[in-house]
Amino acid sequence: MTSLQSRHIDNVYSIATGTALRADPAASLVHKSWARCVRDHGLDPSRPTPARILPAQEVRVHQQQLEHFLRAARAGMEDIYRRVAELGYMVLLTDAEGITVDYIGNPAWDDQLRRAGLYLGADWNEAHAGTCGVGTCLIERQPMTCHQTEHFDATHIALTCTTAPLFDHSGKLTAILDVSALRSPEARESQHLVRHLVSIYARMIEDADFLRHFRGHWILRLGSAFGLVDVAGEVMLAFDEGGTVVGANGGAREVFSGPQQQLLGGAVSELLHLPMDAIWRLGNGGASALPFAHTVLLPGGGEYHASLIAPRLRRSPVTAPSSPAPQPSDRLPPLERIAGDDDPAMQQLIAQARRLVDRGIHVLVEGETGSGKEVLARALHGASRRAALPFVAVNCAAIPDSLIESELFGYTPGSFTGGRAKGMKGLIAQADRGTLFLDEIGDMPMALQTRLLRVLSEGEVLPLGAESPQRVDLAVVAATHRDLSALVAAGRFREDLYYRLCGAVLKLPPLRARRDRRYLIEAMFHEEAAAMGSAARLSEAAMLRLMAHDWPGNLRELRNVLRLALALCASAFVTADELQLATPRAISAIDASTARKERHDATTKDEAYGAQLLEALQRHRWHVSRAAQELGICRATLYRHMKRHAITPPQRGRRP
Repeated sequence: MTSLQSRHIDNVYSIATGTALRADPAASLVHKSWARCVRDHGLDPSRPTPARILPAQEVRVHQQQLEHFLRAARAGMEDIYRRVAELGYMVLLTDAEGITVDYIGNPAWDDQLRRAGLYLGADWNEAHAGTCGVGTCLIERQPMTCHQTEHFDATHIALTCTTAPLFDHSGKLTAILDVSALRSPEARESQHLVRHLVSIYARMIEDADFLRHFRGHWILRLGSAFGLVDVAGEVMLAFDEGGTVVGANGGAREVFSGPQQQLLGGAVSELLHLPMDAIWRLGNGGASALPFAHTVLLPGGGEYHASLIAPRLRRSPVTAPSSPAPQPSDRLPPLERIAGDDDPAMQQLIAQARRLVDRGIHVLVEGETGSGKEVLARALHGASRRAALPFVAVNCAAIPDSLIESELFGYTPGSFTGGRAKGMKGLIAQADRGTLFLDEIGDMPMALQTRLLRVLSEGEVLPLGAESPQRVDLAVVAATHRDLSALVAAGRFREDLYYRLCGAVLKLPPLRARRDRRYLIEAMFHEEAAAMGSAARLSEAAMLRLMAHDWPGNLRELRNVLRLALALCASAFVTADELQLATPRAISAIDASTARKERHDATTKDEAYGAQLLEALQRHRWHVSRAAQELGICRATLYRHMKRHAITPPQRGRRP
């Protein structure tokens, strides 16, 4: 034990057992927590304890209880991590019991993070971890920082942890968002900006969950036009077609708080002192609505701008705006949705993928991180005869080495201490008759590669502790951002497994190299807007900036930027300025001449491709199937190309 830890223990004991502290209403949250730890939890500061990490099976139970909330939270976690990673921080999400259900950190620090408890499955409940960012935030229910020696347990005094509570759509405490660092400046003031950032993202995550939960209702958004904090903390009310309030986000619960205020079950018109006709007019025609078209005064004299979001799932017709119509891409076959018509390389990849479907050939997908490898794998599954059967995704880099064998192959009852009493069905067996997606296959331990090879070659899996194998029927898609052939040469990947996996290799280009960026941006923007119930559109200036950006994070980075830009949107259009707020690195600005040149180049390429289509059709005497085969695309795609380029067969009365 170091001298610093000894002094810390003496200080904690001195303050925690002081009689003056209990009667002092102004005592800090930290000192009150120290007293709780000794008095209520029976903790001894002289007995530091290591971090408690739960088994993977228990963690999965906690994750399943937060399944829908985790989706909204993950997007916010990834975005905040991009902003703080270079400063040495990592991001945790715990449930209301203090169990870490998701985390993002530098993989190079995995061992240190695990020892410190900044890891998946770590238990930060104050009852046994003592005063800490998560545990104390669960009790105090307000954003806070627990900096270094403010921790109760001397084991944690090197850490700094800043947290904010997350409440679900009903106002129930659901999770804690935590940004922590193994080391930081000694001054507590160094965490002020981090605390502000965590508070903003906590509200954004809550609002994203609110929009998801009430996507089948009308949602009235009330926001101030002044700055980022006001936009992030906007007021939202969900109501049904009769005008009855059914939900209120955190901002609404703050604004309309009061003993006489019956928020839920009341009439939205009475709440805002506006007739329903005026509220319906805020929608201004559904998809063409102009957000913030009206100004209302709320309790306390606050002036807010109002807009109305139409429900995504309509239950009965009313005389009000309808939901935005689905985009054409929504109706395309699975493989056709992942790329636009403007990228010949992607169209060739899709044509190749289409020929591999249901052929019994294992597929290896190569591409940079975030380039859409799992999207392609799911499209292959969706285009196959297995589409209605399980698609099981396994991230080989995310499962700890000690657990990957039991996770993949499962185990029988009594196989090892701590396992489930009834055993567990492994992920490979769960994918039986469906598709098994092995993401980051290059990170699979060598010992497991041998067992996986047997599964692929023999078509059977042997759970831990079992005496006889089980037959499995699998379509296998593996993915990696690594050079597997180089790993084979270095002796870090089995050569026989490599050749078993790469029956066919599909190489996904990075986003910066794709010519269908406009299609991808539009499709992804429509998808995210629909998920949020937003009627906002993307301005042309914003589109040009997105088109010009190099996107080192590929599709994953693009999705995060669009999601946050929509959350920050304060008008009918997502503007270039909102894009700047939505990313820590400046989206490339382009001047008018560059924009004109890009449009001209795109038009020239488009015209050349149209001419190529016409020549192929004329060469095959307008036999569409033969022309499509020559061009390496399907008939449906060729018909879409013909329509877009106004190419009409001569027998229909108009030769182009």
